[in-house]
Amino acid sequence: MEPPGQWPGQSAVESVFREERGRLLASLVRRFGDLDLAEEVTSEAVEAALVHWPVEGVPARPGAWLLTTARRKAVDRLRRDQAYAARLAILQAEADRADPAPPADAGGDLPDERLQLFFTCAHPALAAEDRMALTLRCLAGLTTPEVARALLVPTATMAQRIVRAKKKIREARIPFRVPGADELPERLPGVLQVIYSVFTEGYTASSGPQLQRLDLAAEAIRMARILHRLLPAEREVAGLLALMLLIHARRDARTGPDGELVLLDDQDRGRWDRPMIEEGRGLVVYALTGGPPGPYGVQAAIAALHDEAADLATTDWPQVVALYDVLLALTPSPVVELNRAVAVAMRDGPEAGLALLDELVGEPRLRGHHPYPAARGDLLHRLGRLPEAASAYREALDLAGTEPERAHLRSKLTEIEPPDPADQTGT
Repeated sequence: MEPPGQWPGQSAVESVFREERGRLLASLVRRFGDLDLAEEVTSEAVEAALVHWPVEGVPARPGAWLLTTARRKAVDRLRRDQAYAARLAILQAEADRADPAPPADAGGDLPDERLQLFFTCAHPALAAEDRMALTLRCLAGLTTPEVARALLVPTATMAQRIVRAKKKIREARIPFRVPGADELPERLPGVLQVIYSVFTEGYTASSGPQLQRLDLAAEAIRMARILHRLLPAEREVAGLLALMLLIHARRDARTGPDGELVLLDDQDRGRWDRPMIEEGRGLVVYALTGGPPGPYGVQAAIAALHDEAADLATTDWPQVVALYDVLLALTPSPVVELNRAVAVAMRDGPEAGLALLDELVGEPRLRGHHPYPAARGDLLHRLGRLPEAASAYREALDLAGTEPERAHLRSKLTEIEPPDPADQTGT
């Protein structure tokens, strides 16, 4: 029997799946050693929940129910396919011989199985873009189109990357384990990049009816806190945690009563989370002392300048631009150039910013990135070049992923091109 389209427990199972999927997948991978199998039985367990829970009710421990169901389905599948089971047993035996020591979290160093999978997906044997794709898909639970939008590539390309990463793990027999202390420094940047990508998807969702996915943002911050406890001497871990805290502190002011987008200039800064800002500022100080700054520490310093200002006009824009110059030297990127151009516009005026944005026209990595035409539209609007501004806003509207962003862009277009009263009356 098909479950009803809408039932009281449906939102509960969807919430449980969002919260438990990464932990469930990590536990199954650790138990069976096969990522494809773990993904398949995880999905089957959720499908089973959608059949049973409307009739039987949501269990007291839904996460445990899903894990038990998924494990049973995995065992049933291995019993049916003995050749597959034998192959997995061989791979598991080889992994045990190569790494006989107990996992690091047995002593409390890594208190979450998901972090083991984070480090596995960030293994240096995988290409950098494949690490990102696989981790966002498997651990953050993003769909393939969402991952594609987050990384600014076509969906088909992203699907190929995910398949390629899984194949590489199988063929290279990459073990699902926590790396040793000597391996952590080279593996850490990949993990930080993945965590920040999860946060970015939470800060501004790639698609859907809501601007923010606060569950994802909070999960990324939680992971960063665990890493910071694990590696307290790593300044870039502190920098990443600071950056996310300083941005996430604005979450309640970023949307209006109906979920509409509220820009930084219009936000009620009294609604910003001041304790979170203070925590972030303290971490920025640590991230920027004791050696050359890292990119996360510099970005956190920029976020701190925004959070410290009374309003947009009194923000220390010269210092913001100077920090973007440092960031460009550390990590050259068209997105950083875009953000720097906006800061230059605030410091030197819209013409100066627009000139920098125009230099990025045709940059392939900004195709499909709606903040670029949106920024051009804003500066053209400020300069009174209304037809060009309207064209840029329409381009951004075609690319924007969430409804609040699209609604904001439609309102900007309405300011430039008010609806014809004759069209509204039908005369």
